[in-house]
Amino acid sequence: MTDPLLALRPWESPEVTSWGRLPMNAVDRRAGAHSLDGDWRFQLLSAPHAPVGGAWSTAAVPGVWTMQGTDDLPQYLNIRMPFADVPPLSPADNPTGVYEREVDVPAEWTGRRIVLQVGAAESVLLVHVDGRPVGLSKDSHLAAEFDLTEVVRPGERSVLRLTVVKWSDASHIEDQDHWWHGGLTRSVLLYATDPLRLADVTVRARQDGELRVDCLVRDTGGALPEGWYVSGELEGLGPVGLELTQDAAFDLANAEDERVSAFLGEARMQARVPEVRTWTAETPELYDLTVRLHRADGRVADVSRHRIGFRDVEIVGRDLLVNGERIFIRGVNRHDFHPLTGRTVSYDDMRADLVLLKRFGFNAIRTAHYPNDPTLYDLADELGFYVVDEADIESHDHAHEIADDPRYLNAFVDRVSRMVLRDKNHPSVIIWSLGNESDYGANHDAAAGWVRRHDPTRPVQYEGAAKLGWADPKLASDIACPMYAPLEDCVAHALSGEQTKPLIQCEYSHAMGNSNGTLADHWAAIEATPGLQGGFIWEFWDHGILQTVNDGRPVGRGGAGLYDNGVTAPGYRWAYGGDFGEKDHDGAFIADGVVFPDRTPKPVMFEHREISAPVRLEGFRHEGLVVSNHQHFRGLEWLAGRWELSLADGRTLTAPAELPALLPGETAVVPLPLELPADGGEAWLTLRVTTAEELPWAPQGTDVCAPQVRLRAAEPVTEQTVASRVEVDAEGLLVHPLLTAAPTLSLWRAPTDNDELGGMALRWRTWGLDSLVRKLVSVHRDGVSVTVDAEYAGATGVVRHRQVFTPVDGGLRVEERAELPEEFDDVARVGSVFETVAGLDLLEWFGQGPWESYPDRSGGAPVGHHSLPVDALFTPYLRPQESGGRHGVRRFTLSAPDATGLAVTLDEPRQVSVTRFTAEDLTAAAHHDELTPRAGCVVHLDAAHRGLGTASCGPDTFPSYLVAPGVHHWSWTLRVL
Repeated sequence: MTDPLLALRPWESPEVTSWGRLPMNAVDRRAGAHSLDGDWRFQLLSAPHAPVGGAWSTAAVPGVWTMQGTDDLPQYLNIRMPFADVPPLSPADNPTGVYEREVDVPAEWTGRRIVLQVGAAESVLLVHVDGRPVGLSKDSHLAAEFDLTEVVRPGERSVLRLTVVKWSDASHIEDQDHWWHGGLTRSVLLYATDPLRLADVTVRARQDGELRVDCLVRDTGGALPEGWYVSGELEGLGPVGLELTQDAAFDLANAEDERVSAFLGEARMQARVPEVRTWTAETPELYDLTVRLHRADGRVADVSRHRIGFRDVEIVGRDLLVNGERIFIRGVNRHDFHPLTGRTVSYDDMRADLVLLKRFGFNAIRTAHYPNDPTLYDLADELGFYVVDEADIESHDHAHEIADDPRYLNAFVDRVSRMVLRDKNHPSVIIWSLGNESDYGANHDAAAGWVRRHDPTRPVQYEGAAKLGWADPKLASDIACPMYAPLEDCVAHALSGEQTKPLIQCEYSHAMGNSNGTLADHWAAIEATPGLQGGFIWEFWDHGILQTVNDGRPVGRGGAGLYDNGVTAPGYRWAYGGDFGEKDHDGAFIADGVVFPDRTPKPVMFEHREISAPVRLEGFRHEGLVVSNHQHFRGLEWLAGRWELSLADGRTLTAPAELPALLPGETAVVPLPLELPADGGEAWLTLRVTTAEELPWAPQGTDVCAPQVRLRAAEPVTEQTVASRVEVDAEGLLVHPLLTAAPTLSLWRAPTDNDELGGMALRWRTWGLDSLVRKLVSVHRDGVSVTVDAEYAGATGVVRHRQVFTPVDGGLRVEERAELPEEFDDVARVGSVFETVAGLDLLEWFGQGPWESYPDRSGGAPVGHHSLPVDALFTPYLRPQESGGRHGVRRFTLSAPDATGLAVTLDEPRQVSVTRFTAEDLTAAAHHDELTPRAGCVVHLDAAHRGLGTASCGPDTFPSYLVAPGVHHWSWTLRVL
């Protein structure tokens, strides 16, 4: 007999979004459910119609089979589909996972309604019980529920089979920038309710304390019994909660229509909470709401519990307001991801994600590009995040065709409406998104219309509509939400007088590899320009999957402990596109997050922490320091501080700090906390701000920010020339006992992902900057000084380079000059590179740090005295590239354990890097397991270093951060310790 579910061919029927699936609702059933998670019997078939055999393996649920030992491995593509078939078709070779297990239905569920909930299945789910078809569902990122009451018997055992078809018509609208997987990615639950139950609960809790709770009631028999009613209780108001009762006026209006009262089962409760504590991302105040459904005799038939927050969201003019205040959106895009389990994430995973983001100053999340695991929203409510909730719609490869395709109309409205129905009671959700990168058509307008009718309390956004006109009121986006728009375009729009909507970029500052240049410049403009309110960095994670090097397979759940601080254990590496043998892939474009796959923060996180600092030092006046509160809703009482004065002579002085009592937006002048010594040279004052008490996201004493001001500039240093001989070899290269490679000119850096994808690396290679040929022109001795002139020839153009070596008291001064021809109008760097003897393993420096920093990404690295082992200076971006630089370095020492070594003093603050790898080493490697660290140190001293920008997907760095042709001068002094 033909299976009716298979006969429908739902994997190639976009009109069919479900069969037998229950309506989505906001009633949380997790508390009383029986978990069906664990090991299931499993078979991977070649296609949906392939017969199920007798040989079973096991698979963990929740989980993806692509990371559990099957031959169907993860594949990464950004835009292109992994198969050639056009919508709505799917390939004949279509991996289909069959999950099966016995289910014991509790005997005490006799007479109750029994429901199966499948948290998520990628991408088509077919449900059978004891061989009988129950239903089907599409949408890989929302739960599907099925009524099993008629197909199971309480007290008996049934066989539950869940069949998951990987490729389908739905895949064409799930073309997100992520790994392709297959499986049951979220928990599977079985629960029971009374036949009379709460079918939905809608909470409206406003800033002024007004509370409205709308309940939808259903009964298995159809018509509702006489006399049912609802009641509610709001806790969190002190020792006595607030009792909610049914709204009599609402009931009377419904009673006038017998159909409404007998079938629709609508009830409303209303109340006003006195002295309400409002919810914001800064002050995530929550109340516990319990809703009860009663039979006529008072017995409780059903209960729904919610944690609610009182807040308003509105757009006034061109401003997005929360509780009447214009807020900044300091956001990040986030996928559900884990390096060992793929798309399956635990409560601990999600909490760790949000805690980390909170500690680094983020206040908003865009759920790119689908509704995330339900627990994420609970945590966002609790910890305090604004959420843009995004529907599971991205038709990137076939966007234009699908946007107006009526066959996909139901899918668009279904996915958007089910997301809203599930998540509408979360105060953290402030904006609904219709999806991502799916062009713009009638299907979007239909979905937007449904949302606006069902939930008028939140704005709707969609980048595909907004890009047609940032100010056009007719388009289905209440917010101008472009991606990777040039900053000058955003500022110009805000100043044009034509802006009608808030401008909040849904994606900006692409974090691929060593990136996020000009982030501080963006935020300086955002904060200074009315009409600009922030955006969402792309993205949170580097989606590297832990992989064994020997056989190239994912490690899976057993890989915990094989990585730390972004570095994998020997024999393992972070896999990106192409590492699983897939022919079609988009390489390391999957590694574009602000954290590594193990959640280790990248250096940009420290800059973001300072950009979003709640406390700022605005400047230094004669009467003291200007301190400001840059929050929207709270004072500084939750913070503590300590002053730190760093002097160029090596001293660091400290003093306790008493933060002033400031309301949001206020400033105050505080006295200088430490007397500035008359000597000591350059001086910087830092306010180290930490949490004053334990918070849900941070222990007491957690770093929050470290604003800094310069109190005194550096003074010129003169060096006494001494009578000593400078040794150079026959090629005019310096001979020094601590150097294994003499200082030479460097114009090349191992290309960053931005350099490669933005086209700069190709241009540099065309010029021959990666293979310059040095030719000695002359060596001239003038007294104690030696002048060496050389030429560095590329494929086009010649660079003239001069070094003047002069012995000075205690060391050697090196003065350098490089003349770049006009055709070299944008090079990576101009500076010196040399290599040291082995054993110099500790770097100590005065300058910006301790984190990696570059000219256009240096705001998170305060000036001070820093010390790190050389091996800790390198940043292990997934694809090896330029990394480990420190900006604004004045001087440094490289020393051995016995304190011997070398010291370098620079003529002015310069870009310096000290690692174990040459630029050539890094350029040649695709993964870190291909790198062999050198015994000595590779040292770069740059007169100029190009900014990083974000050109892998977005604007390049600004012209002010480019390295121009012409003459560059720099000097440095080398001493032996």
